[in-house]
Amino acid sequence: MASIALKSFVGLRQQVSTEKSHYFFTSQSQTKPPRKLKLQVLASKSSPRLTNRNLRVAVIGGGPAGGAAAETLAKGGIETYLIERKMDNCKPCGGAIPLCMVGEFDLPLDIIDRRVTKMKMISPSNVAVDIGQTLKPHEYIGMVRREVLDAYLRERAKDNGAEVINGLFLKMDVPKDGVSPYVLHYNGFDGKVGGVGEKRTLEVDAVIGADGANSRVAKAIDAGDYDYAIAFQERIKIPDDKMAYYEDLAEMYVGDDVSPDFYGWVFPKCDHVAVGTGTVTHKGDIKKFQLATRKRAKDKILGGKIIRVEAHPIPEHPRPRRLLGRVALVGDAAGYVTKCSGEGIYFAAKSGRMCAEAIVEGSENGKRMVDERDLRKYLEKWDKTYWPTYKVLDVLQKVFYRSNPAREAFVEMCADEYVQKMTFDSYLYKTVAPGNPLQDLKLAVNTIGSLVRANALKKEMDKLSV
Repeated sequence: MASIALKSFVGLRQQVSTEKSHYFFTSQSQTKPPRKLKLQVLASKSSPRLTNRNLRVAVIGGGPAGGAAAETLAKGGIETYLIERKMDNCKPCGGAIPLCMVGEFDLPLDIIDRRVTKMKMISPSNVAVDIGQTLKPHEYIGMVRREVLDAYLRERAKDNGAEVINGLFLKMDVPKDGVSPYVLHYNGFDGKVGGVGEKRTLEVDAVIGADGANSRVAKAIDAGDYDYAIAFQERIKIPDDKMAYYEDLAEMYVGDDVSPDFYGWVFPKCDHVAVGTGTVTHKGDIKKFQLATRKRAKDKILGGKIIRVEAHPIPEHPRPRRLLGRVALVGDAAGYVTKCSGEGIYFAAKSGRMCAEAIVEGSENGKRMVDERDLRKYLEKWDKTYWPTYKVLDVLQKVFYRSNPAREAFVEMCADEYVQKMTFDSYLYKTVAPGNPLQDLKLAVNTIGSLVRANALKKEMDKLSV
Protein backbone atom coordinates (compact mmCIF):
# COMPACT_ATOMS: atom_id res chain seq x y z
CA MET A 1 0.00 0.00 0.00
CA ALA A 2 1.36 3.39 -0.94
CA SER A 3 1.10 6.44 1.31
CA ILE A 4 0.85 9.90 -0.24
CA ALA A 5 0.46 13.14 1.75
CA LEU A 6 -2.26 15.55 0.62
CA LYS A 7 -2.40 19.08 2.00
CA SER A 8 -5.79 20.28 0.75
CA PHE A 9 -8.55 18.00 -0.52
CA VAL A 10 -12.15 19.00 0.19
CA GLY A 11 -13.41 15.56 -0.74
CA LEU A 12 -11.69 13.83 2.14
CA ARG A 13 -12.52 13.34 5.78
CA GLN A 14 -10.73 15.55 8.27
CA GLN A 15 -8.92 14.17 11.29
CA VAL A 16 -7.48 16.37 14.00
CA SER A 17 -4.36 15.42 15.95
CA THR A 18 -2.69 17.30 18.80
CA GLU A 19 -0.11 18.65 16.38
CA LYS A 20 -2.01 19.63 13.21
CA SER A 21 -4.81 18.59 10.90
CA HIS A 22 -4.49 16.38 7.85
CA TYR A 23 -6.89 14.97 5.27
CA PHE A 24 -6.64 11.32 4.49
CA PHE A 25 -8.27 8.22 3.04
CA THR A 26 -8.31 4.87 4.83
CA SER A 27 -8.98 1.71 2.89
CA GLN A 28 -11.45 -0.81 4.32
CA SER A 29 -8.67 -3.31 4.80
CA GLN A 30 -6.74 -1.04 7.16
CA THR A 31 -7.52 -1.80 10.82
CA LYS A 32 -5.03 0.44 12.60
CA PRO A 33 -4.16 3.97 11.46
CA PRO A 34 -0.49 4.83 10.96
CA ARG A 35 1.27 7.16 13.34
CA LYS A 36 1.44 9.95 10.79
CA LEU A 37 -1.86 10.86 9.17
CA LYS A 38 -1.43 10.59 5.43
CA LEU A 39 -3.45 9.77 2.36
CA GLN A 40 -3.75 6.00 2.22
CA VAL A 41 -4.51 4.69 -1.26
CA LEU A 42 -4.81 1.24 -2.70
CA ALA A 43 -4.70 0.90 -6.47
CA SER A 44 -5.41 -2.32 -8.29
CA LYS A 45 -2.18 -4.30 -8.52
CA SER A 46 -2.77 -4.85 -12.19
CA SER A 47 -3.26 -1.13 -12.91
CA PRO A 48 -0.33 0.20 -14.96
CA ARG A 49 1.48 3.33 -13.84
CA LEU A 50 0.99 6.25 -16.23
CA THR A 51 4.03 7.92 -17.72
CA ASN A 52 4.45 11.58 -18.70
CA ARG A 53 0.84 12.42 -17.86
CA ASN A 54 -1.88 12.09 -15.23
CA LEU A 55 -5.13 10.15 -15.42
CA ARG A 56 -7.72 11.88 -17.62
CA VAL A 57 -11.39 11.84 -16.58
CA ALA A 58 -14.41 13.46 -18.20
CA VAL A 59 -17.47 14.43 -16.19
CA ILE A 60 -20.58 14.71 -18.36
CA GLY A 61 -23.11 17.10 -16.85
CA GLY A 62 -22.61 20.24 -14.78
CA GLY A 63 -25.26 19.97 -12.06
CA PRO A 64 -24.47 19.36 -8.37
CA ALA A 65 -23.24 15.82 -9.12
CA GLY A 66 -20.96 16.91 -11.95
CA GLY A 67 -19.65 20.01 -10.20
CA ALA A 68 -18.80 18.13 -7.01
CA ALA A 69 -17.16 15.29 -8.94
CA ALA A 70 -15.06 17.62 -11.11
CA GLU A 71 -13.81 19.62 -8.14
CA THR A 72 -12.81 16.50 -6.21
CA LEU A 73 -11.05 15.01 -9.23
CA ALA A 74 -9.12 18.19 -10.00
CA LYS A 75 -8.03 18.59 -6.38
CA GLY A 76 -6.92 14.97 -6.38
CA GLY A 77 -4.44 15.36 -9.22
CA ILE A 78 -6.69 14.17 -12.08
CA GLU A 79 -6.71 15.89 -15.48
CA THR A 80 -10.40 16.79 -15.39
CA TYR A 81 -12.88 17.85 -18.09
CA LEU A 82 -16.43 18.93 -17.28
CA ILE A 83 -18.84 19.05 -20.22
CA GLU A 84 -22.13 20.93 -19.79
CA ARG A 85 -24.46 22.27 -22.47
CA LYS A 86 -26.74 24.58 -20.46
CA MET A 87 -24.62 26.92 -18.40
CA ASP A 88 -27.78 28.70 -17.17
CA ASN A 89 -29.25 25.38 -16.00
CA CYS A 90 -32.59 25.88 -14.25
CA LYS A 91 -33.86 22.41 -13.55
CA PRO A 92 -37.42 22.49 -12.14
CA CYS A 93 -36.42 21.68 -8.61
CA GLY A 94 -37.80 22.80 -5.28
CA GLY A 95 -34.25 23.74 -4.39
CA ALA A 96 -34.25 22.56 -0.77
CA ILE A 97 -30.89 21.51 0.66
CA PRO A 98 -30.15 20.06 4.12
CA LEU A 99 -28.10 22.01 6.63
CA CYS A 100 -25.28 19.46 6.53
CA MET A 101 -24.71 20.19 2.84
CA VAL A 102 -23.85 23.83 3.58
CA GLY A 103 -20.95 22.80 5.79
CA GLU A 104 -19.95 19.59 4.08
CA PHE A 105 -19.64 21.26 0.67
CA ASP A 106 -18.46 24.59 2.07
CA LEU A 107 -21.27 26.55 0.40
CA PRO A 108 -21.22 30.34 0.84
CA LEU A 109 -24.30 31.67 2.58
CA ASP A 110 -24.94 34.26 -0.11
CA ILE A 111 -26.05 31.58 -2.60
CA ILE A 112 -28.82 30.51 -0.20
CA ASP A 113 -31.97 32.52 -0.95
CA ARG A 114 -33.96 31.62 2.15
CA ARG A 115 -33.44 29.87 5.46
CA VAL A 116 -36.66 27.99 6.03
CA THR A 117 -37.43 27.29 9.68
CA LYS A 118 -41.16 26.64 9.33
CA MET A 119 -43.14 24.34 7.09
CA LYS A 120 -46.83 23.71 6.65
CA MET A 121 -48.03 20.25 5.65
CA ILE A 122 -51.53 20.66 4.20
CA SER A 123 -53.89 17.69 3.91
CA PRO A 124 -56.45 16.92 1.17
CA SER A 125 -59.13 18.57 3.30
CA ASN A 126 -56.86 21.61 3.83
CA VAL A 127 -55.97 20.79 7.42
CA ALA A 128 -52.63 22.52 7.96
CA VAL A 129 -50.02 21.19 10.37
CA ASP A 130 -47.11 23.43 11.37
CA ILE A 131 -43.76 21.68 11.23
CA GLY A 132 -40.45 22.95 12.54
CA GLN A 133 -41.10 23.43 16.23
CA THR A 134 -38.21 21.10 17.12
CA LEU A 135 -35.59 23.02 15.13
CA LYS A 136 -32.77 24.56 17.11
CA PRO A 137 -32.02 28.30 16.64
CA HIS A 138 -29.16 27.64 14.22
CA GLU A 139 -30.98 24.99 12.17
CA TYR A 140 -32.76 25.58 8.88
CA ILE A 141 -33.49 24.16 5.45
CA GLY A 142 -31.66 26.08 2.75
CA MET A 143 -33.54 27.21 -0.36
CA VAL A 144 -31.44 27.74 -3.46
CA ARG A 145 -31.95 28.41 -7.14
CA ARG A 146 -30.37 25.67 -9.20
CA GLU A 147 -28.87 28.07 -11.72
CA VAL A 148 -26.99 29.78 -8.87
CA LEU A 149 -25.88 26.63 -7.03
CA ASP A 150 -24.83 24.75 -10.17
CA ALA A 151 -22.87 27.70 -11.57
CA TYR A 152 -21.05 28.12 -8.26
CA LEU A 153 -20.00 24.47 -8.09
CA ARG A 154 -18.81 24.50 -11.72
CA GLU A 155 -16.82 27.67 -11.19
CA ARG A 156 -15.20 26.23 -8.08
CA ALA A 157 -14.24 23.11 -10.02
CA LYS A 158 -12.69 25.36 -12.67
CA ASP A 159 -10.79 27.36 -10.05
CA ASN A 160 -9.30 24.10 -8.78
CA GLY A 161 -8.04 23.02 -12.20
CA ALA A 162 -10.94 21.41 -14.05
CA GLU A 163 -11.48 22.43 -17.66
CA VAL A 164 -15.14 23.40 -18.09
CA ILE A 165 -16.42 22.88 -21.62
CA ASN A 166 -19.65 24.36 -22.93
CA GLY A 167 -20.64 21.40 -25.06
CA LEU A 168 -23.37 18.89 -25.86
CA PHE A 169 -22.23 15.31 -25.29
CA LEU A 170 -23.41 13.05 -28.14
CA LYS A 171 -21.86 9.60 -27.74
CA MET A 172 -18.69 7.75 -26.88
CA ASP A 173 -16.62 4.98 -28.39
CA VAL A 174 -16.00 2.29 -25.77
CA PRO A 175 -12.53 0.68 -25.87
CA LYS A 176 -12.14 -3.10 -26.09
CA ASP A 177 -9.42 -3.30 -23.47
CA GLY A 178 -8.71 -1.84 -20.05
CA VAL A 179 -6.14 0.78 -21.00
CA SER A 180 -7.22 2.30 -24.33
CA PRO A 181 -9.08 5.62 -24.11
CA TYR A 182 -12.80 6.32 -24.31
CA VAL A 183 -13.40 8.64 -27.27
CA LEU A 184 -16.10 11.20 -26.50
CA HIS A 185 -17.99 12.96 -29.30
CA TYR A 186 -19.60 16.29 -28.52
CA ASN A 187 -20.67 19.58 -30.05
CA GLY A 188 -18.60 22.44 -28.64
CA PHE A 189 -20.19 25.84 -28.07
CA ASP A 190 -17.32 27.69 -26.40
CA GLY A 191 -17.21 31.16 -27.88
CA LYS A 192 -20.20 30.46 -30.12
CA VAL A 193 -23.76 31.77 -29.95
CA GLY A 194 -26.56 29.57 -31.24
CA GLY A 195 -26.15 27.07 -34.05
CA VAL A 196 -25.36 23.39 -33.70
CA GLY A 197 -21.85 23.90 -32.38
CA GLU A 198 -18.53 22.51 -33.59
CA LYS A 199 -18.06 18.75 -33.68
CA ARG A 200 -15.19 17.70 -31.46
CA THR A 201 -13.71 14.61 -29.82
CA LEU A 202 -11.96 14.06 -26.52
CA GLU A 203 -9.96 11.03 -25.33
CA VAL A 204 -10.14 10.15 -21.63
CA ASP A 205 -9.34 7.22 -19.36
CA ALA A 206 -12.61 7.23 -17.39
CA VAL A 207 -16.03 8.84 -17.54
CA ILE A 208 -18.48 9.98 -14.86
CA GLY A 209 -22.04 10.29 -16.14
CA ALA A 210 -23.74 13.15 -14.30
CA ASP A 211 -26.04 14.09 -17.17
CA GLY A 212 -29.43 13.67 -15.52
CA ALA A 213 -32.47 11.50 -15.99
CA ASN A 214 -32.06 11.39 -19.78
CA SER A 215 -28.41 10.42 -19.47
CA ARG A 216 -26.65 9.62 -22.74
CA VAL A 217 -23.80 8.15 -20.76
CA ALA A 218 -26.28 5.68 -19.23
CA LYS A 219 -27.44 4.71 -22.70
CA ALA A 220 -23.84 4.22 -23.82
CA ILE A 221 -23.26 1.56 -21.13
CA ASP A 222 -26.73 0.03 -21.50
CA ALA A 223 -27.60 0.98 -17.92
CA GLY A 224 -31.29 0.19 -18.33
CA ASP A 225 -34.40 2.26 -17.70
CA TYR A 226 -36.27 3.30 -14.59
CA ASP A 227 -39.64 4.71 -13.66
CA TYR A 228 -39.61 8.47 -13.54
CA ALA A 229 -41.79 11.31 -12.36
CA ILE A 230 -42.54 14.47 -14.27
CA ALA A 231 -41.87 17.56 -12.20
CA PHE A 232 -43.62 20.75 -13.28
CA GLN A 233 -42.82 24.07 -11.66
CA GLU A 234 -43.73 27.71 -12.13
CA ARG A 235 -41.76 30.55 -10.66
CA ILE A 236 -44.20 33.20 -9.56
CA LYS A 237 -43.35 36.76 -8.62
CA ILE A 238 -45.83 37.75 -5.92
CA PRO A 239 -46.48 41.12 -4.20
CA ASP A 240 -44.14 42.09 -1.38
CA ASP A 241 -46.78 41.65 1.32
CA LYS A 242 -47.45 38.11 0.06
CA MET A 243 -43.72 37.40 -0.15
CA ALA A 244 -43.34 38.40 3.51
CA TYR A 245 -45.57 35.45 4.42
CA TYR A 246 -43.06 33.08 2.80
CA GLU A 247 -40.00 34.78 4.30
CA ASP A 248 -38.97 31.62 6.19
CA LEU A 249 -41.88 29.32 5.36
CA ALA A 250 -42.38 26.52 2.85
CA GLU A 251 -45.61 24.67 2.11
CA MET A 252 -46.35 21.13 0.98
CA TYR A 253 -49.78 20.06 -0.27
CA VAL A 254 -50.97 16.45 -0.50
CA GLY A 255 -54.12 15.13 -2.14
CA ASP A 256 -55.41 13.50 -5.30
CA ASP A 257 -56.06 16.94 -6.74
CA VAL A 258 -52.40 18.07 -6.64
CA SER A 259 -50.86 14.64 -7.30
CA PRO A 260 -52.03 11.03 -7.08
CA ASP A 261 -48.63 9.81 -5.92
CA PHE A 262 -46.51 12.81 -4.88
CA TYR A 263 -47.13 16.29 -3.47
CA GLY A 264 -47.38 19.92 -4.49
CA TRP A 265 -45.11 22.59 -3.07
CA VAL A 266 -44.65 26.32 -2.60
CA PHE A 267 -41.01 27.05 -1.80
CA PRO A 268 -39.64 30.59 -1.31
CA LYS A 269 -36.75 31.94 -3.39
CA CYS A 270 -34.95 35.29 -3.34
CA ASP A 271 -37.79 37.44 -4.74
CA HIS A 272 -40.38 34.88 -5.87
CA VAL A 273 -41.89 31.53 -4.98
CA ALA A 274 -41.53 28.21 -6.78
CA VAL A 275 -44.89 26.46 -7.14
CA GLY A 276 -44.82 22.92 -8.46
CA THR A 277 -45.94 19.32 -8.37
CA GLY A 278 -44.97 15.93 -9.78
CA THR A 279 -46.36 12.54 -10.69
CA VAL A 280 -45.23 9.14 -11.91
CA THR A 281 -48.56 7.49 -12.62
CA HIS A 282 -50.47 10.28 -14.39
CA LYS A 283 -47.87 12.21 -16.38
CA GLY A 284 -50.40 13.37 -18.97
CA ASP A 285 -52.35 15.22 -16.28
CA ILE A 286 -49.42 17.16 -14.86
CA LYS A 287 -50.77 20.57 -15.94
CA LYS A 288 -54.11 19.78 -14.29
CA PHE A 289 -52.30 18.94 -11.05
CA GLN A 290 -50.26 22.13 -11.30
CA LEU A 291 -53.44 24.16 -11.69
CA ALA A 292 -54.83 22.47 -8.57
CA THR A 293 -51.67 23.33 -6.61
CA ARG A 294 -51.99 26.97 -7.60
CA LYS A 295 -55.67 26.88 -6.65
CA ARG A 296 -54.87 25.48 -3.18
CA ALA A 297 -52.39 28.31 -2.58
CA LYS A 298 -54.53 30.89 -4.38
CA ASP A 299 -55.06 33.38 -1.55
CA LYS A 300 -51.37 33.41 -0.64
CA ILE A 301 -50.06 33.95 -4.17
CA LEU A 302 -52.88 36.25 -5.35
CA GLY A 303 -51.64 38.94 -7.72
CA GLY A 304 -48.60 36.88 -8.71
CA LYS A 305 -47.05 36.84 -12.16
CA ILE A 306 -45.52 33.72 -13.69
CA ILE A 307 -41.94 34.54 -14.66
CA ARG A 308 -40.71 31.09 -15.63
CA VAL A 309 -42.14 27.65 -16.41
CA GLU A 310 -40.02 24.50 -16.03
CA ALA A 311 -40.57 20.76 -16.49
CA HIS A 312 -38.20 17.81 -16.16
CA PRO A 313 -38.16 14.05 -15.52
CA ILE A 314 -37.06 12.86 -12.07
CA PRO A 315 -35.97 9.22 -11.50
CA GLU A 316 -37.91 7.08 -9.06
CA HIS A 317 -35.29 4.42 -8.32
CA PRO A 318 -31.66 3.55 -9.19
CA ARG A 319 -30.88 2.18 -12.62
CA PRO A 320 -30.30 -1.58 -13.01
CA ARG A 321 -26.67 -0.82 -13.93
CA ARG A 322 -24.71 2.13 -12.56
CA LEU A 323 -21.20 1.13 -13.58
CA LEU A 324 -19.43 -0.61 -16.44
CA GLY A 325 -15.71 -0.71 -17.04
CA ARG A 326 -14.29 2.73 -16.35
CA VAL A 327 -17.67 4.48 -16.59
CA ALA A 328 -19.84 5.26 -13.55
CA LEU A 329 -23.16 7.06 -13.10
CA VAL A 330 -23.96 9.56 -10.35
CA GLY A 331 -26.86 11.81 -9.36
CA ASP A 332 -30.06 11.63 -11.40
CA ALA A 333 -28.24 9.65 -14.08
CA ALA A 334 -27.83 6.86 -11.53
CA GLY A 335 -31.34 7.34 -10.14
CA TYR A 336 -30.47 8.85 -6.76
CA VAL A 337 -33.70 10.65 -5.88
CA THR A 338 -35.56 9.65 -2.73
CA LYS A 339 -39.15 8.47 -2.74
CA CYS A 340 -41.75 10.31 -0.65
CA SER A 341 -39.71 13.54 -0.43
CA GLY A 342 -38.24 13.68 -3.94
CA GLU A 343 -34.93 14.95 -2.58
CA GLY A 344 -32.00 14.78 -4.98
CA ILE A 345 -29.59 17.73 -4.69
CA TYR A 346 -27.58 16.51 -1.70
CA PHE A 347 -27.48 12.92 -2.95
CA ALA A 348 -26.34 14.12 -6.37
CA ALA A 349 -23.44 16.13 -4.97
CA LYS A 350 -22.54 13.41 -2.49
CA SER A 351 -22.50 10.65 -5.12
CA GLY A 352 -20.39 12.79 -7.44
CA ARG A 353 -17.85 13.38 -4.71
CA MET A 354 -17.79 9.74 -3.58
CA CYS A 355 -17.27 8.49 -7.14
CA ALA A 356 -14.47 10.98 -7.69
CA GLU A 357 -12.82 10.01 -4.40
CA ALA A 358 -12.80 6.37 -5.50
CA ILE A 359 -11.05 7.35 -8.74
CA VAL A 360 -8.50 9.52 -6.93
CA GLU A 361 -7.78 6.75 -4.45
CA GLY A 362 -7.58 3.99 -7.05
CA SER A 363 -5.31 6.00 -9.34
CA GLU A 364 -2.95 7.13 -6.57
CA ASN A 365 -3.75 10.78 -7.27
CA GLY A 366 -3.80 10.33 -11.02
CA LYS A 367 -0.56 8.35 -11.33
CA ARG A 368 -2.12 4.99 -12.28
CA MET A 369 -4.83 3.73 -14.59
CA VAL A 370 -8.10 2.74 -12.89
CA ASP A 371 -10.39 -0.18 -13.61
CA GLU A 372 -13.89 -1.31 -12.69
CA ARG A 373 -12.76 -2.59 -9.31
CA ASP A 374 -11.68 0.90 -8.31
CA LEU A 375 -14.97 2.50 -9.32
CA ARG A 376 -16.97 -0.29 -7.72
CA LYS A 377 -15.74 0.83 -4.30
CA TYR A 378 -17.87 3.93 -4.78
CA LEU A 379 -21.00 1.84 -5.37
CA GLU A 380 -20.29 -0.39 -2.39
CA LYS A 381 -19.84 2.61 -0.11
CA TRP A 382 -22.90 4.37 -1.52
CA ASP A 383 -25.24 1.41 -1.12
CA LYS A 384 -24.03 0.65 2.38
CA THR A 385 -24.56 4.27 3.47
CA TYR A 386 -27.80 5.26 1.75
CA TRP A 387 -29.72 2.19 0.62
CA PRO A 388 -31.70 1.94 3.91
CA THR A 389 -32.84 5.55 3.52
CA TYR A 390 -34.24 4.88 0.05
CA LYS A 391 -36.06 1.75 1.17
CA VAL A 392 -37.68 3.42 4.20
CA LEU A 393 -38.93 6.37 2.13
CA ASP A 394 -40.19 3.98 -0.53
CA VAL A 395 -42.31 2.20 2.08
CA LEU A 396 -43.60 5.51 3.46
CA GLN A 397 -44.68 6.63 0.01
CA LYS A 398 -46.52 3.37 -0.65
CA VAL A 399 -48.29 3.49 2.73
CA PHE A 400 -49.25 7.15 2.98
CA TYR A 401 -49.58 8.38 -0.62
CA ARG A 402 -51.98 5.70 -1.82
CA SER A 403 -55.28 7.53 -1.03
CA ASN A 404 -56.63 10.76 0.38
CA PRO A 405 -57.60 9.14 3.72
CA ALA A 406 -54.05 7.79 4.03
CA ARG A 407 -52.71 11.29 3.31
CA GLU A 408 -54.95 12.69 6.02
CA ALA A 409 -53.40 10.16 8.39
CA PHE A 410 -49.94 11.17 7.23
CA VAL A 411 -50.57 14.86 7.95
CA GLU A 412 -52.10 13.96 11.32
CA MET A 413 -48.96 11.99 12.17
CA CYS A 414 -46.76 14.96 11.18
CA ALA A 415 -48.26 16.98 14.04
CA ASP A 416 -46.45 14.74 16.53
CA GLU A 417 -43.41 16.53 17.96
CA TYR A 418 -41.39 13.31 18.15
CA VAL A 419 -42.07 12.61 14.46
CA GLN A 420 -40.91 16.10 13.58
CA LYS A 421 -37.71 15.77 15.59
CA MET A 422 -36.82 12.40 14.06
CA THR A 423 -37.68 13.61 10.56
CA PHE A 424 -35.75 16.87 10.73
CA ASP A 425 -32.71 15.37 12.46
CA SER A 426 -32.48 12.69 9.77
CA TYR A 427 -33.04 15.18 6.93
CA LEU A 428 -30.76 17.97 8.13
CA TYR A 429 -27.78 15.77 8.94
CA LYS A 430 -28.34 12.74 6.70
CA THR A 431 -27.91 10.31 9.56
CA VAL A 432 -30.38 7.94 11.15
CA ALA A 433 -31.49 9.80 14.24
CA PRO A 434 -31.38 7.63 17.40
CA GLY A 435 -34.85 7.00 18.72
CA ASN A 436 -36.39 6.66 22.14
CA PRO A 437 -37.85 3.15 22.63
CA LEU A 438 -40.92 4.37 24.50
CA GLN A 439 -41.53 7.15 22.00
CA ASP A 440 -41.03 4.69 19.13
CA LEU A 441 -43.68 2.42 20.62
CA LYS A 442 -46.04 5.35 21.08
CA LEU A 443 -45.40 6.42 17.50
CA ALA A 444 -46.13 2.92 16.21
CA VAL A 445 -49.45 2.82 18.10
CA ASN A 446 -50.42 6.29 16.87
CA THR A 447 -49.49 5.42 13.30
CA ILE A 448 -51.61 2.29 13.37
CA GLY A 449 -54.47 4.33 14.86
CA SER A 450 -54.19 6.94 12.11
CA LEU A 451 -54.18 4.26 9.42
CA VAL A 452 -57.17 2.50 10.96
CA ARG A 453 -59.11 5.77 11.01
CA ALA A 454 -58.02 6.45 7.44
CA ASN A 455 -59.20 3.02 6.32
CA ALA A 456 -62.56 3.50 8.06
CA LEU A 457 -62.93 6.89 6.41
CA LYS A 458 -62.10 5.41 3.02
CA LYS A 459 -64.78 2.73 3.45
CA GLU A 460 -67.38 5.36 4.29
CA MET A 461 -66.36 7.43 1.29
CA ASP A 462 -66.59 4.37 -0.93
CA LYS A 463 -70.16 3.80 0.30
CA LEU A 464 -71.12 7.36 -0.59
CA SER A 465 -69.69 6.99 -4.09
CA VAL A 466 -71.76 3.85 -4.85
